[in-house]
Amino acid sequence: MDPMDIVGKSKEDASLPKATMTKIIKEMLPPDVRVARDAQDLLIECCVEFINLVSSESNDVCNKEDKRTIAPEHVLKALQVLGFGEYIEEVYAAYEQHKYETMDTQRSVKWNSGAQMTEEEAAAEQQRMFAEARARMNGGVPVPQPEHPETDQRSLQS
Repeated sequence: MDPMDIVGKSKEDASLPKATMTKIIKEMLPPDVRVARDAQDLLIECCVEFINLVSSESNDVCNKEDKRTIAPEHVLKALQVLGFGEYIEEVYAAYEQHKYETMDTQRSVKWNSGAQMTEEEAAAEQQRMFAEARARMNGGVPVPQPEHPETDQRSLQS
């Protein structure tokens, strides 16, 4: 690939954050496995190329439908066309999770723009958010809330 073939941008402009990608790579592998810097760089380049490929195909799908904005459905169709159909279900689930989290954030911004919460309401909201985070960490399985949230908060601060 020519360094300037990504719509007039240099290769450096079309990259992914190395620190984030390194973290993702480490999370995907067993703790006792190390990855050479060259291998990390190659993986990052492969990810950029994959994103470019899916973006380009999504754009083609969008254009064929005479649309001007690439929608999630165009990306899913592009994955199918490119032979990545087995990932569609997982990609769609990630999209739905993103929509849910974004909607939840938008609701809380609207909710907080009015009157301030009482201390009890804030504590209840905090516990709800902790429960959601615990569930996400455990693959969507709800984790029972502790019986004494005050004790748990103090132990987190220690």
